[in-house]
Amino acid sequence: MSPATLAALREHAAGLGFLACGVAGLEPSRHAEALDRWLAAGYAGTMRYLHRQAAKRKAPARIVPGARVAVVVLENYLPRPVPTAALSSVKLARYARGSDYHRAFRQRLERLADWLRANGATIAAPYTDSGPVPERELAQRAGLGWIGKNTMLIRPESGSFVFIGVVFTDLAFTPEEAAQSDRCGSCTRCLDACPTQALVAPRVLDATRCISYHTIESRRPIPDAVIERLEGWAFGCDICNEVCPWNVRFAQPTVREEYQERDAAALADAEYFARLSEPEFSACFGDTPLERPGLAGMRRNWAAAFQSLERV
Repeated sequence: MSPATLAALREHAAGLGFLACGVAGLEPSRHAEALDRWLAAGYAGTMRYLHRQAAKRKAPARIVPGARVAVVVLENYLPRPVPTAALSSVKLARYARGSDYHRAFRQRLERLADWLRANGATIAAPYTDSGPVPERELAQRAGLGWIGKNTMLIRPESGSFVFIGVVFTDLAFTPEEAAQSDRCGSCTRCLDACPTQALVAPRVLDATRCISYHTIESRRPIPDAVIERLEGWAFGCDICNEVCPWNVRFAQPTVREEYQERDAAALADAEYFARLSEPEFSACFGDTPLERPGLAGMRRNWAAAFQSLERV
């Protein structure tokens, strides 16, 4: 069997619908000390799993023993715009308006892993925003973009509305040349626009101030100080992406139907989640990102979002 080439890998990834593909080495992280400082500062909040994962995040070669490189792909998730008449002031992060990407993205990432195995890999382990994987750093190593001041991976051709998938493999691909340039320049629009000032410095996010943390990760009541600044966000937040010039200029909607808006009409109904039973919630949202906070979490978020709009 002839060894798989990088060109063949990229061609197959494109055929699966991925936006971009590259290969990253598994050398120790250049951001290890920054991660330690971030955790020590308490910026992870209640996300204790980040403390448990820290050792492997700092040493990617430990994640999948025997792997030689990481194949990294990007997935465009930006949904098509919804007609203004269908919108209310309550908002969901764009990635959460369709199917759960862990399922939709993972299916095709598994097919990429199958291709690697068919081309001689004995290890082909896929990860989609799961496990102790430093996805953004690996994507930067793979030459797919740089980590912006909003902490997002920014691809110059398309912006930052992307998911990152990683397949660890033992195939002998030569790693790409890492993206070195910081093309954010002097721009601070993301830092300036954050309503809760969660970006405490360029590339430093205090999750305990972040709207996404409080509406997705945290199981606690949303603090009043955060509710006052929610601006109608009921699940996640896109502000630091929306204001980024690279998205304003280059981001284009995805063609994939699984990420398109499902039911914008419900966003105008303040009692929508209050009326749902658990079985109804599971039937409507069991295959979406809203499953993570669950019905109780979405009732909390929905009430807080409408409360924030009343204070404007």
